[in-house]
Amino acid sequence: MILRPFFRPLLPPDGTNGMLEPWLQSKGLSDADQVLAYFAVSKLGEAPVDGKTDTNPEGLTAAYGKWASAVAARLHAGGLSCKVLNKEAFQKQMLEKLIWISAFMLVGARHPGATVGAVEKEYRSEVSSLIAELASAAAAEKDLVFEEAMEDRLCAYSRAVSHFPTAVKEFKWRNGWFYSLSEKATAEGKPDPCPLHTSWLKELKIV
Repeated sequence: MILRPFFRPLLPPDGTNGMLEPWLQSKGLSDADQVLAYFAVSKLGEAPVDGKTDTNPEGLTAAYGKWASAVAARLHAGGLSCKVLNKEAFQKQMLEKLIWISAFMLVGARHPGATVGAVEKEYRSEVSSLIAELASAAAAEKDLVFEEAMEDRLCAYSRAVSHFPTAVKEFKWRNGWFYSLSEKATAEGKPDPCPLHTSWLKELKIV
């Protein structure tokens, strides 16, 4: 989510929870304020589930930019956590969340009916392999180094929202970014940086 003054969201046409950097750059908004929301509402009227986990009890929601402190204050007033980060730290956390949703949704889709919690508990080896692969590809593409114990953080968040269903949605904004890295490498005659990811996308006839 990208927030302007008065907190009116500016969003791409059909993607609100994924890799927005290419879209932002295309609109001349590379330095736009952003919020990485690690909270969710199961249905209308229910209280939000905050992104506090056993590995990050302080919460995972983060904001970046000129209005980040104001956004954090509003979320705090609503009983939700939010930390203010610089651009580099925010980018790392954004990519971690992209890896989380891309990995857990894809593994879950391979096991119809599996919730996020079931993926973490019953298909841990699958999602662990995919997390490692996607993290390596993202780190190489963005020339950065992630903090250690990413898998532990992402699995902890999955336990916090264990009842959420899984499905591969908004492909362009989520798994599609990793698949574009695979396509680019293949076109250049290089090895696929995400072979497991590509294989499972094809298995499910998503690509």
